[in-house]
This record gives sequence, structure tokens and C-alpha cells, in this order.
Amino acid sequence: MGKRHDGTDGSFASPATIDVALLAAELGLDLTPQETLSLRAGLRTNLAILREFLADNAATEPPNQRTYGKRGFWPASAADDPLNAWLSRCLIKGSAEGLLAGLTVSFKDTIAVAGIPLTCGIRGMEDYVAEFDATVVDRALLAGATVAGKNTILGGFGESSAERRPRNPHSPDHLTGGSSSGSAVAVVSGDVDVAFGGDQGGSIRVPAAWCGAVGLKPTFGLVSSFGAVSGADPSVDHVGPITRTVQDAAAALQAVAGYDPLDPRQRRDVPLTVDVLTQLSDGIQGVRVGLLSEGFAGADDEVSNLVRTAADALGQAGAEIREVSIPEHRRVLAPCLALAAEGARLTDRTGPLGMASSTWYSPTLVAALNRAWAGHAATAEKYSRVMGEAAWRMHEGRAYAIAQNVRPRFAAAYDRALRDFDLLLMPTCLFPAPLSKAADDTLPLDYPAAAHRLGLTNTLPFNFTGHPAVAIPCGKSNGLPVSMQLVARKFEEALLLRTGYAFQESVAFDDYTAVAN
Repeated sequence: MGKRHDGTDGSFASPATIDVALLAAELGLDLTPQETLSLRAGLRTNLAILREFLADNAATEPPNQRTYGKRGFWPASAADDPLNAWLSRCLIKGSAEGLLAGLTVSFKDTIAVAGIPLTCGIRGMEDYVAEFDATVVDRALLAGATVAGKNTILGGFGESSAERRPRNPHSPDHLTGGSSSGSAVAVVSGDVDVAFGGDQGGSIRVPAAWCGAVGLKPTFGLVSSFGAVSGADPSVDHVGPITRTVQDAAAALQAVAGYDPLDPRQRRDVPLTVDVLTQLSDGIQGVRVGLLSEGFAGADDEVSNLVRTAADALGQAGAEIREVSIPEHRRVLAPCLALAAEGARLTDRTGPLGMASSTWYSPTLVAALNRAWAGHAATAEKYSRVMGEAAWRMHEGRAYAIAQNVRPRFAAAYDRALRDFDLLLMPTCLFPAPLSKAADDTLPLDYPAAAHRLGLTNTLPFNFTGHPAVAIPCGKSNGLPVSMQLVARKFEEALLLRTGYAFQESVAFDDYTAVAN
């Protein structure tokens, strides 16, 4: 059964008996000769109906089609992009006024920008050009942003295989963190003011932490995921900004957050809009901050000391600082593994854009992704797909089901602590960016070792529970950035960012983020 140039299976234009028999065998079906003939006749009729339907309805009008001048792009060059932060560059000027007017914005190469290539870091997607804007892109343009391009990503486990692997601005020999890596590099190197990334286990906060930027993972669903592609389980997927300052992160969030009828992941509690700027500079007198003891376990001594020194700075700014223990923080890895493994299998079956939601689908993107996903997924993604299939065969989907069922219990553990405290504080990552390894030197594939190596120990839990979390630079260790993570109640991003801003204004923040010449 040969593939045609458009990727479809040409033998099923008018299937022969042998084509039907071979397909049935692939599916493990044992058909009699008469059943094969009957099925062939039915397939010919039904597939003809589908061909006619596609011919009559192929051009469906995409949403988010505001016009901001002629769109074009050009590939990033090594001379202009020594840190490999960019996949492609463009210049799309948004509205004349708005919260993001005067700011340059870029997007992780998993977020659709009309007229610009969208590869998602998957081989086989190099020639796909998006025909619509993701909601986060549309809202950024409406708020006055100038879109400067698409940022490179580190796929899979973030280290083992990537052309144009992003390089850490503070030390090119050290990791950037994945997978919104090019996004963090572009911000820290000063190429762009705001970069929107995706976070499924720490993919905004870890690059921000290791590269020395502010990285915000909002409450689950607060920023629309429409037009943002992820190979992870959709229930842990978040979109958010990476910036150099807290005020830019606040402006970016306020510009793009809120209910979107195109995003089926959003729940009834997602507000229409948010206001995180009005009280940003109001101070933090009396704000109760809990130092999460489990979040410091295993941290490098200097990281722990710098984060505790940051907590002292918050105390001097008026916050009340005390220790708090949440034992569930050390137990969340197992259900996260269940979602990562069996969720990856579900994504593998449905394609990265999913199914069964009443929203607009891009037929060309669906086809391109499914084609590439089937034949060109990165090596690390193949590992996770094998793990997912093995887990599914052993547990028949029960691990995934139970992981979803215990989610409220884990979220409630943090919520109980957040009744006594307004915020939780801990290191974003337990250690500064480690040295890069050779491209063929793969990471440990067992989940606990990989999660630790990639800096996800303190970030993964809040993808699972959906709480908002922000990474804030708070010092340097041997020239490499160290970051603290603040966590708030759901939809309390205003307090989260106000506290981050109070810290930023009370310390030598520029020293924490500056890149040495």
C-alpha cells in the first residue's frame, strides 16, 4: 500500500481485495473471503462519499484572521543567531496601541503563526506553513505586539538530539533547559522582550531558571491553548510568557489571558479577562509565604542558600516567612509518570491535536502532524511512546485513569497549605544548569532520574495540580543563574506577580539576569 505525494494511502482510492485483506490482517482481524469482498464493496462506497465531502468542503475558513500587513519570514542565520535561539524570523506589527505596544514578541515553534513555518521540532514538518494564528498570537497582536519570529525547541528529553541546539547565554557549554529553550535564550540575549512558550512539566520555568529569566506558568486553562501543539497529555499543558522583568510578564499575561471559545480545555471558572497590573506595585506587607521544606530537599547548598536569602528579602519587604511541609510534594512523581507514559500513548493514537472537541481544526496541520508523527518523531519521543505502550499493556489504562482520579487529592494538599499561606516558595530547579553532553550521549530514560536531571523535581507537581507558578532569578552560582519558584492559589496570578515584582524592586535584580560579556 503505497503513499502518494500528498501523504495519503493511494491504494485506497479504489481498494482491491488484497488491500482490504492486508489492512484487516494489520488490525488483527480474521476475515473470510466473502467478508473481505463485502467489506471492499462497502469501503469503495464510503470512501467515495468522503472524497466528495472533502472536495466540497476542503476550504474551511480559519479563525483569528486579522490582517496586520503582508506576512513573510526568513530563516535564521548562524551569523545573526550565534546561540541558536531562532528557527525563523519575521516582522508582523500588531495594533498601534495596547498593553504590548512597543514590545517585541516571539513564539515557541509549537505555536501557530499564520504565514510562518510551524515544525514543532518534528522531522517531516519542515515545509508546513501555518494558515491561522493561535489565540495567544492573535491576542498579542491585538495588544500591540510586534512579532519577531519563532524560537527553536529542544524536543523529547531536551538534550539528546536537536539540530541548532540552543546555547545558554551565560555559558554555551551548559544546558538551556527544555523545551521552550530558544524562547528563554532569545529573551535573555535581548533579541526579544517577550517569548511565549509551552509548559507540560517545566518547559517554561526550567529554561527561564537556567537562562536567568522570569518564566510564568499560569493556572491551567487561563491562557488559551488553541493553536498550540503539544505531544504531552493535554491535561498538563500550559501556555505562558518568558520575560526579563516581572512587569513584562504581567503585561503579557494580561494581554492574552482569558476565556476562549476555541479552547475546549478551558473550564467554567476561567475568567473573561484578568487584571494583574493595577496593583503590581502595591507591595507585599503581610503576605504569608511558606518555604516548602520538601521543595528544598536535594538542592545544591548554594542554590538553597540563595533561595533562602531571596525569602529573607521578601521578609524585609513586608512578607511573613515561615516553613511549611506538604508530604505529597515528594509523592507526585508516580501519577505524573502515569500521565506521561499512558498519556503519550493516547496522544500517539489521536495525534498531537487530539480529537472529539467541538472547535476549529486545521485540516492541513492535522494531516501534516499525523504524517510526521507516524514516521519522523524524535528519538526521545519514540522512547516515551514505547514506555506508554508497555504501561498500557500491563495496566490496560488503569494507571492513567487512577492518576486522573487522584489529581484532586494532590491539588487539595497544596490548597490546604495555601489556606494558611498566600504563596509557596522553593527553588525552581535544585541545581544550576548542568554541562551539555555530546549529542549522542543520551539521558537516563527512567523517569525519576530523567526528571531530576532535567530540573523538573519542583516544576512537575504544578502541571499536575494546575496551580500557577513563576520562576524568578534570585542570584548566581559560579556565574550561572539560580531561580526561586513562587506558587499561588489558582487564578491568583495578581498576587504571584506582585510578590515577584516586590522582590525584583528590592534587590540588585539586574545582576541576577545580566549576561557577562
